[in-house]
Amino acid sequence: MQLDLRVLAAVSAGGVLGALARFALSTAWPHEAGDFPWVTWVINVTGCFLLGMLMALIARRWPAQRYVRPFLGTGVLGGYTTFSAWAVETLQSRPWVALAYGGATVAGALLAAWAGGAVGAVVRTR
Repeated sequence: MQLDLRVLAAVSAGGVLGALARFALSTAWPHEAGDFPWVTWVINVTGCFLLGMLMALIARRWPAQRYVRPFLGTGVLGGYTTFSAWAVETLQSRPWVALAYGGATVAGALLAAWAGGAVGAVVRTR
């Protein structure tokens, strides 16, 4: 398999945009150490919703567009979501916060990805 530098550029450019959006939200909505990290939860859940919707749309609307999925999916939404921060914040939280945060993130992310896919399926049929 040969590396396509255009795909790498699309992922990189999207990743920069996604990471900047996450940084901006985290800066605008900080939380105290040990408290429920709402901003990370919102980022991960909205990112899962958007990724579910994007994948449903790409399957029908843009199947031949080679750079849409790498740019938006892997790049923007991969840079925007932050499950590594979720893992660290869960371990650094008080036990009841860690339990609530861990469960709320997994449940919220799964539900959001499903809902995003459902919305994308409805939109793509119109």
